[in-house]
Amino acid sequence: MSVKIRLSRYGAKKRPFYRIVVADNDFKRDGRFLEAVGTYNPLPDPAEVTIKAERIQYWMDQGAKPSDTVKSLLKKEGFYASTT
Repeated sequence: MSVKIRLSRYGAKKRPFYRIVVADNDFKRDGRFLEAVGTYNPLPDPAEVTIKAERIQYWMDQGAKPSDTVKSLLKKEGFYASTT
């Protein structure tokens, strides 16, 4: 079982809203997930990002890999600076 931290799309047409979720690779993008660990709203300027840093760190310690987009969001939020 390969686990990823990725975005799951919600919201209406042309009004995207994303949850940052921990999901198995075999699960659909907007389908089942193991845990929701944050949100991302790209519409306001600047974009709103909320994360549960301790849960993301837990899942990464368990072997979960963040997607490229989630990794860039975590860098912008200073997640990697606080964990090293």
